[in-house]
Amino acid sequence: MQKNHFSQIEPVINMKSYGFITEVKEVFSHTIRNSKGMELTAIDFGATISSLKIPMPNGEKIDVVLGFEKLEDYINSFDLPSAPYFGTIVGRYAGRINKGSFSIIENNYQLEKNHGENHLHGGKKGLSKVIWRMKNQDENSVCFECVSLSTDDNYPGDLTVQATYLLTENNELKVTFLATTTEDTIINLTQHTYFNLNGNASDVLNHKLKINSNLILETNDELIPTGNFTPLDNHEFDFKEFKNCTEIIDTTFVSKENEVGSLLSETSNIKMTVFSNQPSVHIYIGGNCFNQIKGKNNIDYNTKSGICFETQNFPDAPNHSHFPNATLRKDEKYYHQTLFKFETL
Repeated sequence: MQKNHFSQIEPVINMKSYGFITEVKEVFSHTIRNSKGMELTAIDFGATISSLKIPMPNGEKIDVVLGFEKLEDYINSFDLPSAPYFGTIVGRYAGRINKGSFSIIENNYQLEKNHGENHLHGGKKGLSKVIWRMKNQDENSVCFECVSLSTDDNYPGDLTVQATYLLTENNELKVTFLATTTEDTIINLTQHTYFNLNGNASDVLNHKLKINSNLILETNDELIPTGNFTPLDNHEFDFKEFKNCTEIIDTTFVSKENEVGSLLSETSNIKMTVFSNQPSVHIYIGGNCFNQIKGKNNIDYNTKSGICFETQNFPDAPNHSHFPNATLRKDEKYYHQTLFKFETL
């Protein structure tokens, strides 16, 4: 295990935009490894995965996630025309909530509208833009903790979240979320890493994608679920068998089994298989930096540079009674686990 000073945040940076920095704070990076040479680095800001290196048979390692080399670039990326959320934990509620409103029993709540007339990815503050506390770390795992107060983005209850990244000896990244609340609330956490199995210098259009799903959520023009489902037979997003990634996708797939799907690069010969206990996976190809911020190795990221597997509950689930439950009661514990398995072929 390894802990390094990553950067120091001055209180003036983006304080007007977000108000999440109230004092000078140090941000550290934390590196964990398994005995096979797999290596993950995460930073305190957003509990963000900044690097994930996969060992190759020739002794080299390929960093398969997009990100930045400077903390300021992570912070400034939230000022881009479409914030990419590179590698961060997203919440309290990942995805969109229609008009930012929902009800729990007879109590009505109005969240901040930060995406047109709707609420997206936890609001202007959210869990992606705060400094998490490293709770504990050993050779192959690191656990971060964050407390989101009831005043944050108008969510009910104080929410305590723990996020653990663990590397197994089978070259798997296991992501575990645990959360409790002081009041009944809604929750939908996800990990928003962009993967590129060739590194970050090329796009993912030559990657092959497989998703174990028969249905996607039907959405309106604002990508708000209508409550209906679209069958995937003869659909362009039917990825039940491996086929090349499409250029544009921002879609929620209903998972039919614990094995969510896979991503394969015939260039690097790396295969990533995703497993999760969540009811869906939102597949997103994007992450454009609009030529304003350089990625790792001075690369310009575009909308085809990486692909996200956002395992989660359905967007806008609190407003659809037939969607999976998104309410966390104050006497319950939220548990979400996703595993990313890497193989070299």
